[in-house]
Amino acid sequence: MADKDKVVTARAVVQQCLYAKLQVKPSSEESPAEWVEIHRGMVIYVCFFKGAQEEIIPKMVSTLLNVRLCETDEGKHVSVLDLPGDVLIIPQATLGGKVKGRGVQYHANVSKEQGLDLYTQLVAQCQQQLSGSATWAEAATVLHHGTYGNRQVLQLDTNGPYTHLVEF
Repeated sequence: MADKDKVVTARAVVQQCLYAKLQVKPSSEESPAEWVEIHRGMVIYVCFFKGAQEEIIPKMVSTLLNVRLCETDEGKHVSVLDLPGDVLIIPQATLGGKVKGRGVQYHANVSKEQGLDLYTQLVAQCQQQLSGSATWAEAATVLHHGTYGNRQVLQLDTNGPYTHLVEF
């Protein structure tokens, strides 16, 4: 059961994947849309709530990159670092939504400016930790991330809906 006294300042949803493709820049009259893609690894959707501070970022990075979510060919669950696998981080403000009547409200989310700052720090610290892992770096794996404030157009292939909610 959830701890009713715990104040949630960030929420992440993690999903193992075999392939994911994310639009990071929509098309315009001057240029086509830009996409990033990852192969076997993990997609992380993230949202920050009012009260979130930069002190939460190291805990988030450690938890998300070390959770044993990825399935090996033998069926064993390991972290994305141990797999090693690609990582795609997607800002997802809708994770902070609350249904009210027939609509959804996002009053608990941080401001866009603070959300962008926290998201940028999260991506940078994930890249730092991943790059510091010899196993991960030697495997030529990648970290890609979505563009904060843009609609996140995503294509995802998975070997099962192995999706988990993590709150901080």
